[in-house]
Amino acid sequence: MDLKNLQEFMELVGRLKHMKRTGWVIRNITDPETIAGHMYRMAMLSFLVDNDEQLDKVKIMQMALIHDLAECIVGDITPHCGVAPDEKHRREDEAMEEICKLLGDKGPMILEMFREYEKQESPEAKYVKDLDRLDLIMQAYEYEKRDNVPGELEEFFVATNGKIRHPFINKMASEITATRQALCRRLPSL
Repeated sequence: MDLKNLQEFMELVGRLKHMKRTGWVIRNITDPETIAGHMYRMAMLSFLVDNDEQLDKVKIMQMALIHDLAECIVGDITPHCGVAPDEKHRREDEAMEEICKLLGDKGPMILEMFREYEKQESPEAKYVKDLDRLDLIMQAYEYEKRDNVPGELEEFFVATNGKIRHPFINKMASEITATRQALCRRLPSL
């Protein structure tokens, strides 16, 4: 592997440690999470995959760490950015091609895994998408709790409602939602 290319890859990945997630920035959240922080929690959640399931834990972890990698080049494009979904996918795919060229013989596998996630072509890709949604509502709940603004981030819960398919992740989402609702009842918004 070319060490100059590897250094460039490391710099690109390093950007994600500092890039704030757009959805939180738009909502003026104080000290919002970074893209890397989001991907890290998703990867940690991959340890929860039940051994009885026919899912590849390692692949889920890898996919969680890859799924937003293109954002180090294109940024975190949300529906609020005014970019059509097809254009967003085109930009991200081109960015991933550029990133994967830096990785020699490892690049094609990473690009393939990214595309598998984007197209939702496997049970693992669908699981990671559910983890993405779970992390979103957990983060929204954490901000509401931290900032004492119960119910303020309802739009994020609405956006994921009914979209989490995996039974275990759906159960976790329901638990987060129930805990949030109890908090909203205890701490009325100021």
